[in-house]
Amino acid sequence: MNANHMGPDGVPHATGAAYPAPPPPTATAGENEYVRTADPGLSDYETQFLDELEDVPTYRPTVGCIIPAYNEAETIAGVLDSLLQQTRIPDVIHVIINNTSDDSVEIASHYAGPQTRMTPTGEQSTIIYVHDIGKNPDKKVGALNYGYSLVEQMDYLLGVDGDTTPEPDAVQHLVDEISSDDRIGGISAIYSIDDSALDGWMAKFLIAGQRAQFAAFNMQNLLKGRNMAVLGGQFSIFSTQALRDVLRDSHQRTPWVNDSEVEDSLLSLQIKSAGYLTKISARARAHVGGMDTLRSLDAQQVKWNFGAIDLMWPGQRGDTKGQPFHPNLRLRWFEHMSMVINITTRTLFVLLLAGSLNIHAFVFSPWWLIPPLAAVWLNFRVARSMEFANKRDYLFALLVVPAEAYMVIRMGHFVRAWLKFFSRQQTDNWAAQAKAERGKGIAWLYPYAAFLVLFVVTAAIWTQLLPIPLRSDILAVCWPILGVITVLQTAWMILKAMKRYRGFKA
Repeated sequence: MNANHMGPDGVPHATGAAYPAPPPPTATAGENEYVRTADPGLSDYETQFLDELEDVPTYRPTVGCIIPAYNEAETIAGVLDSLLQQTRIPDVIHVIINNTSDDSVEIASHYAGPQTRMTPTGEQSTIIYVHDIGKNPDKKVGALNYGYSLVEQMDYLLGVDGDTTPEPDAVQHLVDEISSDDRIGGISAIYSIDDSALDGWMAKFLIAGQRAQFAAFNMQNLLKGRNMAVLGGQFSIFSTQALRDVLRDSHQRTPWVNDSEVEDSLLSLQIKSAGYLTKISARARAHVGGMDTLRSLDAQQVKWNFGAIDLMWPGQRGDTKGQPFHPNLRLRWFEHMSMVINITTRTLFVLLLAGSLNIHAFVFSPWWLIPPLAAVWLNFRVARSMEFANKRDYLFALLVVPAEAYMVIRMGHFVRAWLKFFSRQQTDNWAAQAKAERGKGIAWLYPYAAFLVLFVVTAAIWTQLLPIPLRSDILAVCWPILGVITVLQTAWMILKAMKRYRGFKA
C-alpha cells in the first residue's frame, strides 16, 4: 500500500510506485518562452479530428420559392434565370401561373425539372415546378396560398413576383439575416426599378419618379431600425413558423386573405401582432417591374393607397378591421399627413397667385426660392442614396419640374384613393389595375378635371361676386397662413436632407 508523505515544500509526494518526473521546460532565447515536447500521438489525433470536423455536415435551412405569375410571358424567363444565378439557390421553386392569357406556361415549362448550377460556394441543385392553376377567383392571393401549401414544411418561404429580378447575392443575404435571429418573421429586400430598357420620354419620367419614391421609402425604413411596415411580395422571405403562428392567432386557413386590397400589408401587420419582427434587408436587393404609363401607375398607386387607408381607418368593414394604432402603420399615417400638407400648399399657392395677379397685387420675393431649393436638396440626397443611381435620377432631382410634376401625379392618386374609400365603392382594384395596364380607362384624369372645375368656379366667384377690397382682405389673410405652413414644411425638408444615412444605400 502506497503512502503519501509531505515534502519540505508542503506538497505531498508519492512513495511506492515510481513514475518519471516530467522534463523541465526548456528555456528559449526570449524570457518566459518555452517549447513543449510534442506528443506524436496527440498530433496525429489533432489532424484526424480536424479532418473529421470538416466532414461534419452543417445545417442548411431549407428555402421554398413561390412565384405567382399572371401574364408574365415577357419577364418570367428573366426571373427564373436570376434565381438560378444566385449564390444561394432556393431548394425548390414553384411557378404558380393563374388567370393567364399569354405564353407564360409555355415559357416557364422550359425550366421545369431538376436544375444544377455551379456557384461560388460549390455545386447547388434545385427543382423547378410549373403549376397552371387556371382561372383563380382569388387572383394573386389564391396563387400565393397555393404556393404556401407546397412549401409550408420548409424553414422559409421566399415570395417573388413574376417581374422581379434579384441581385446575385440577394437570396443568400435574406437567408443569412432571417436565420440569424428567431425573432424575425419576415425580411423584405431593398427594391428599385431597372430603367435600362425604356422607350419614350413619358416612361422614363414615370420610372424616374418611381425610383425616387422607392428610394425615399426604403431609406425611411432603413433608418428606423430597419423595421419594415410592409413586407412587399415582390421579393421577401418569411419564416414558415411565423406564418403558422399567424394562422393560429388569426384563425385563418391561409396566410394571405383577399379581405384587403394590399394583402402584403395585412400579413405584415399580422406577423408583427404575432410577436415577430418585420425587417428590411441591409444588403439584399431586387429590381421590380415599374409602371410606364399614367393609367397603370394610377391604378397601382390607388390600389396601394386604398388598401392602406382600409387598414388605417378605425372601424369594422366586413372581415377587415381597421388598426389605426398598429405600429406598422405609423409611417403610413405620416406619409398621408405629408401628402395632405403638399396638396394644401400647392392648391393655395395656385389660387392665391391667380388672385394676386387678378388685382395686380403680386410682388415677388427672393424668399420664395428657399422652399424649391430645399426640395431640390432633399431630392438630390435621395438620388445620392441610391445604390444604382444614374444620370436620369440626378436630373429628376435637380431640374425641379420633373419632381414637382411627379408630386402632382401622386396627389391625384391620393385624392382618388380617399374619395374611393369614403364613397364605399365596391370595385375590384386588381381588375382595375389589369385593365389600366392594357391601356384602358380614364379614371386617372378625374382628380385633375375636378381641380379644373374647382379653379373655374373659384375664379368666377372671385371676379364676379367679390369686390376688390374684399379680395385684397382675403389675400392679406391667406398669404401669411400659406407662409407659415410653407416655413414649417421647408424646415422639415431641411432637417430631413441633413439626416445622416449611416452607410445605408437605398
